[in-house]
Amino acid sequence: MINLTIWSDFACPYCYIGETRLQRAIEELGLKDDVKVDFRAFELDPTAPKEVTTTTPERFAMKYRLSLEGAKQQIQQISDLGKELGIDFRYATTQYSNTRDAHRLMKLAEDKYDSATVGRLNEALFAAYFTENLVLADHKVLLEKAVSVGMDEKEVKDMLESDRYDDEVRFDEREAGMRGVRGVPYIVFNGTFAVPGAMSIDAFKSALQRELKKQEEDNKVEEKPAERPHTCGPDGCQLL
Repeated sequence: MINLTIWSDFACPYCYIGETRLQRAIEELGLKDDVKVDFRAFELDPTAPKEVTTTTPERFAMKYRLSLEGAKQQIQQISDLGKELGIDFRYATTQYSNTRDAHRLMKLAEDKYDSATVGRLNEALFAAYFTENLVLADHKVLLEKAVSVGMDEKEVKDMLESDRYDDEVRFDEREAGMRGVRGVPYIVFNGTFAVPGAMSIDAFKSALQRELKKQEEDNKVEEKPAERPHTCGPDGCQLL
C-alpha cells in the first residue's frame, strides 16, 4: 500500500491540476486499490475575506505586477493545462474567497465517511470553484456539494454553523509550516519522499513505481522528478 499525504487548497489551480494528474497516473498503473490518500488543509490566504472583493485577473495582475492583459494571458495558460485533462477549467472567472469552511467540511467527511465519499467531495469542491465558479465561503454552496456526494444534510449544516474541525485545519497548517511547506500541492509518499508541485502524469507514475519498488526491495534511495513542478503559495502560483 502506498500512503499519500496531500496538502492543497481548493483555490489553487495547480492543486486541481496536480491531483487530477496524480489520479490519472494511479488509474493508468492500475493502483486504485493500492493507494490511500490523506488530504491535508493548506489555505493560500487564511485572512481572505468571505466575500468576493476582486476579480481573478485583477488579483493576479496586482500580485505579479502585470498588466491586466498580461495577467489574463497567464491565467489562460494555466486554464489550458486543466483543459488538457478534460476539465472545463475557468480560472479567469473564479470567485476568490476564504476556503476555511471548505477545509472544515473535508475534515467532517474524513471523520465520518468512507474514502470514496471523501474523494468525491474533494473533486466536487475543486469543480465548484474552477468550473462552476461558485463561492466556497458560501455555506449554501458547501451544503449542496456535500449532499450531492452522499453526506447528511443536517450533520453538515450543524457543522458549518459551528467551529467544529477548525482546530484540525489549523493543525494541518502548523504541520505544513514545520515541514517547511511554502507552496502547494505538496505530496508526501509513505511519510518520507516529498514531491512539491504538480508534476506530469509520467512523473507521477515514476514516483509511484519508485515507491512500489522501494517497498519490494526495502530500498530508500530517492530519485528526483523528471519535470519542473508547479506550486501555489501565499504569493501566487509558479514553476519551481
